[in-house]
Amino acid sequence: MVLTVQVPDTGRMTTTNENKATVRDYIDALFNQGDPDAGDRYLSPEFVNHDLPFGAPAGAEGMRAAAAMFRQACPDWNTSYHLLVAEDDVVVEHFTASGTFSGSLMGVTGTGQTISLPGINIFRVRDGRIVERWGRLDELGLLSQLGLSPRP
Repeated sequence: MVLTVQVPDTGRMTTTNENKATVRDYIDALFNQGDPDAGDRYLSPEFVNHDLPFGAPAGAEGMRAAAAMFRQACPDWNTSYHLLVAEDDVVVEHFTASGTFSGSLMGVTGTGQTISLPGINIFRVRDGRIVERWGRLDELGLLSQLGLSPRP
């Protein structure tokens, strides 16, 4: 005899899925749409950025500064997600961000070419807000695209 148990569909997302949505919505708002106030909505006041991108200041201001820097250099800057996985309060984002280099970045004037930045971010989410971030970005690859470093 096979016992089948039906779990009622309440239409409500699980906390894990809510955490994924929080991270995705934050990245979309800040980097894809260029909303400088995204941190106010998605980051906890206790937010800690363990790996500051490109020498940006700590905390929410550093994330805002990094987004502004890339959007100034590439107004069409956009994140493509390869993976967005979560377990409990941790969300991992494997992505490639790219855009048309028409502004300036790190002292280099735009060329009209597409530049890209692959990376991995790990976020911890609590009560619907992002409280921590760890990240590894292909900074050397970006510097190489800008002509600031030879590709290894």
